[in-house]
Amino acid sequence: MPTSQFQPVYGVIQSIRQVQGQCCQQMVTVATQNGIVMLTISSNTFVVDNVPLRSGLPIFAFYDGNAPVPLIFPPQYQAVVIGRRMRNESVMLDFFGSDLLNNDGTLRLNLGSSTEVINSNGQRVSCNLGGQLLLVYYSTTTRSIPAQTTPRKVIVICR
Repeated sequence: MPTSQFQPVYGVIQSIRQVQGQCCQQMVTVATQNGIVMLTISSNTFVVDNVPLRSGLPIFAFYDGNAPVPLIFPPQYQAVVIGRRMRNESVMLDFFGSDLLNNDGTLRLNLGSSTEVINSNGQRVSCNLGGQLLLVYYSTTTRSIPAQTTPRKVIVICR
């Protein structure tokens, strides 16, 4: 069974510095449970809600696990998405099929009347979410296989 190409990073920003000679790139140092991770933030990175990144901010980020990375320590990844992490909330970035089952078959979405569905520009959308790259915010899931959830918020990542 295929796994998601997007790999998560959860942690707290330790520092942010401008990449030398690059106006539109920053290097963010993140302390995770497994050690330090470096994230490159560029003009191609979707910053959820345009949250200002700062030291001490708890964040989630996703990078493309299929993209080449330099073999250095600490690991360094190009962030695809980065945002503020809220307590007791999970976040997933993945492609979802027409049945709203994610790429590796581990999570099915049950959209509710209270689920906020917007695009990456913050506009409400009512399109079919099947076949889309979705950033999903949720707190609880069933113990079934696949797990099911009614997300609080879904962001359609328009590429």
